[in-house]
Formats: sequence, C-alpha cells, structure tokens
Amino acid sequence: MKFVDEVRIHVKAGDGGDGAVAWRREKFIPRGGPAGGDGGNGGDVVLEVDPQLATLLDYRYVREHKARSGEKGHGSDMNGPDGQDLVLRVPPGTVVKDSATGEVLADLGTAAERFVVAKGGRGGLGNMNFATSTNQAPRYAEDGTPGEERDLVLELKLLADVGIVGYPNAGKSTLISRISRARPKIADYPFTTLVPNLGVVAWRDRSFVVADIPGLIEGAHSGAGLGHQFLRHVERCRVLVHLVDGANPDPTRSPKADLEAIDRELALYSPELAKKPQIVAVTKIDVPEARAAGLKLQRLLARRKKPIDVHLISAVTGEGLQELLDAIGRVLFRAASPKRGRGGRKLAKPRAER
Repeated sequence: MKFVDEVRIHVKAGDGGDGAVAWRREKFIPRGGPAGGDGGNGGDVVLEVDPQLATLLDYRYVREHKARSGEKGHGSDMNGPDGQDLVLRVPPGTVVKDSATGEVLADLGTAAERFVVAKGGRGGLGNMNFATSTNQAPRYAEDGTPGEERDLVLELKLLADVGIVGYPNAGKSTLISRISRARPKIADYPFTTLVPNLGVVAWRDRSFVVADIPGLIEGAHSGAGLGHQFLRHVERCRVLVHLVDGANPDPTRSPKADLEAIDRELALYSPELAKKPQIVAVTKIDVPEARAAGLKLQRLLARRKKPIDVHLISAVTGEGLQELLDAIGRVLFRAASPKRGRGGRKLAKPRAER
C-alpha cells in the first residue's frame, strides 16, 4: 500500500431543504389552513478515526466530498427527511487544518473520535409555522440555508513512542526488524527506506511503538533529501533513538560530525524536537572499525558538561540490543513508575492527596 501522509480535500455539507407552501385539502373542509411542512436539515461532513487505517491514500485521488442535502417539506404537515451525514474515516494521528489560514481545527488520535468539519444547513420552515390570528393563510415559506463549505489539509503524524533517526544507511530498518516484527525493505544503498515503518516492541511486561524515519541528511529542515517529508512524524515521539553509522566508508564524515549534523537539523526544523530525550547508539560494531569509532565517541561525549551515554550495538549479532531496549524503557516508563525512597520503599503521598 502506498504511504500518503498529506492531502488536500474540499468538503461541502448538505444544504437545508426549503419549507413547503401547501394547504389542507380534505372533503367537507372547504377552508383548510396552511399545511406546508419544514425542509430537512442538510447532512454534516464528519471525520472519524479508524484504527485500521494507516495512510491517507483514500483521499489522494478523491478530493471532493459532499454530504446529502435535506429534502423539501411536503403538504399535510409533513417535514422533509434530513440529509445523511457523510463520514470520512481517517487514521489515528490525523491533524486537520484549514487550507486558507493554516489554523489547526482538530488533532484526531483516539479510536472512534469524531469531528464535524462542515455543518449541514438548516431546513426552512413551512408556511404552517407562519399562521397567526391576523395572517391565517400565509403564502410563503422559509428557504433552507446552505451547508458549510471549506478546503482542508489533512496531515498524518504517526503515533509512536520512539522515533529512530539518523543518516541514510545507518541501520535503522535493520534495527527495527530485529526488535519488532516489522519487515521493512533492507538494502546496502542509501535511501532504501522511502516511508516510515512502525513496529511494536515487547519490553519486559510492557510494549511500545517504534517508528523508523527515512534517512535525514544535512539541510533536511529546508527540504534536502527524503527525510524532511517525514520529520513531522517524530514530533509526537516521546523518545528519539539516534543511530550513528560506525562503519561509514566516507573519510569526510565521523560519528561525532554525523551526530551533530542531524541534531542541528532536528533543532532547525522544530526547537521542541531538540528538547526531547535522546538515546545515542553506534551501529555495526560487528565491524572492528565501527567498534573503535564507537568507543572513541563514548570517550568524547563522556567529557561533556552533560555526559551522554553511547550504546554500541550490532543488529546482525544482537550485541547491545537488550541494553538499548532497557535504556529506552527506562526513559519511556520513568514517569509511570512510583517514586521510591531509601531502601526501595514507595514514598507516601501527601496527606491532601490521600
């Protein structure tokens, strides 16, 4: 299935039906009064989250969406039926924006969550509603109001706990294939990954979702490479795992330079990304040169004012993977674990919270 994470669509809610001008016509009732019914209300256009969807592909080729209009009122005091709502299903993590202003209208993440993006028009009143003691035979009715109409931008931001970032060919796809059941395409050339891949990782008695983001390069924040198209997907991640290629054959690059270049791109794209917890890992340490480069990076980052732990991993042999998962799990579930005092005892809650 083709991955589509941004589309533009036009939605039009149903118009309200016109009220009817009609008269009561029955045998032996020569002067029947007004009997025109009301018009039906127009249908709404509703977005609903469907957990079974993972892409906005359905809206790439069908961009016009219109709900049914309400029917006109009828005689004999009968109202016209309301127009049926048009329900458009979207994947979890869909952000709805107004195309003209860029205003965020909704951020849909919960299963079955619904949001009305265009309200249907109101049905007009029939002439029976305008009868008074001084106007017992009104010959007019109310027109229905038009439904709302607007252009929208739908953006998909993956709902993942952990985002794996790094240069192309750093081993992101190989890693996610080892720690989860995801099976992305893996090859020995850059930009193999063209779309984000999601995988569920089991860790101890818990689990979390990992997203493999296509490779970033220098200048990604301004549109260079492929990864810039998917940077929005790491905005929701709680933790970033930064993979650094320890066996890169390019003599002009080093693990330290790669790390700083990608961190700079993340900060330029969004200052919030730079503040997210980050775990650094040097990959391919089954190669002697990569292990030596990883140890060197460990020493360099350990000397900083705020020392950074560097994990040495090999997705081929499995070395260091469990330690990496433990580090991710500790950061992810730190807030969920109860605070403990000395001796491992749980700290008592303040009296006001009991």
